Amino acid sequence: MTHMPKRLAILVGGGPAPGINSVIGTATIRGVLAGCEVVGIRDGFKWIMEGRIDYVTPLLIETVSRIHFRGGSHIGISRANPTKNPEHLEACVISLLRLNVDKLITIGGDDTAFSAARLEECSKGRIRVVHVPKTIDNDLNLPGDTYTFGFQTARHHGVEIVKNLMVDGRTTSRWYFVVAMGRKAGHLALGIGKAAGATLTLIPEEFPAKVSLKKVVDTVVGAILKRLSDGRPDGVLVLAEGLVESMDPADLEQLEDVERDAHGHVRIAEINFGEILKLKVQEGLKRYGIKTTIVAKNIGYELRCADPIPYDMEYTRDLGYCATKYLDEGGNGVMVTIQDGRFKPLPFGEMMDPQTGKTRVRMVDIHAERYKIARRYMIRLRRDDFEDAHELAKFAATAGISLDQFRTDFEYLVEDEPPPIKLTHRPAAP
Repeated sequence: MTHMPKRLAILVGGGPAPGINSVIGTATIRGVLAGCEVVGIRDGFKWIMEGRIDYVTPLLIETVSRIHFRGGSHIGISRANPTKNPEHLEACVISLLRLNVDKLITIGGDDTAFSAARLEECSKGRIRVVHVPKTIDNDLNLPGDTYTFGFQTARHHGVEIVKNLMVDGRTTSRWYFVVAMGRKAGHLALGIGKAAGATLTLIPEEFPAKVSLKKVVDTVVGAILKRLSDGRPDGVLVLAEGLVESMDPADLEQLEDVERDAHGHVRIAEINFGEILKLKVQEGLKRYGIKTTIVAKNIGYELRCADPIPYDMEYTRDLGYCATKYLDEGGNGVMVTIQDGRFKPLPFGEMMDPQTGKTRVRMVDIHAERYKIARRYMIRLRRDDFEDAHELAKFAATAGISLDQFRTDFEYLVEDEPPPIKLTHRPAAP
């Protein structure tokens, strides 16, 4: 009786990120050169969790050797979640075994990593699994300052967009509210805001507990007023979309009919957070007799299928190679990471949070030394802004309220730390 050779399968879950094709390409090349047949499972877990094994693409060196230059996914992608139903998880294992697969590489973010760990557990040693961390949100808890792949490319293109909006804003005297992806962490928004020098950046980590919509609105209103007092009617605000999930549930009642994905998450892309904030901020500014043009813009889909920059191309080619090599040498049950230029396997058990049973999330530590300059971008008002001689007093007078009332309105937004540099006005040259 002739036995079919065992196969290596590659599967992509979650949302797109620049560099997916680089992982697929080098993982395939390393596998084929090692004498293994490699196949791509199309559209993530979508079909195999239904017992379908006809959505499979043979992967050959000649068909993948140049795909690393392009964004998207050569074998498709989906957010199908097999862990919600034990029968779906078992169907995935059976489908892969029917395809004669004994090695599996999954590429994805926190949800796909969790699915990979559960699938490996369910297979009971019949299928060895390695996960490659992919997400432009950079929210997987990798060792040290290791990035998830796709983050650097997404930040690069996000900065280009914000840079152009900054020029447009100054030219037309308007504000832009830019909402960046980041469901659980504000890395992408902060990375874009820091690099571009955005007027203001707001991320969920800046607020220690649930944040109210009113506090976000007041923060932005305060920043616009301070900006106006310096003679600038324009600005760019960068927001992490995760602010929506960090909000007080009472503030989300108006969003109760919003669609949710297969993992139970609110489809934040379906919530026009920028437009909601725009309307509330304009209402807040009316209290002070101020009218300003605000344009809300979501960026995310423009970033996640971009062609990868060289950083992500090199990084992801290394990840794909290491994933296949680790499996070929008998490895199993890890997430592939590279730290300080060296391969570092992270066991599935270390990925999991014992409290939630889910994959650990890496939040932005805004108190870390490397983010101190970033906090200056997030500073709204200072105590010396409330001096009578300051221009902000004029806004209080325009609104017909006392300076004390103005101070009360914004007191809880004030930073205690002194300005990093004492600014003085130089007299104009004669």
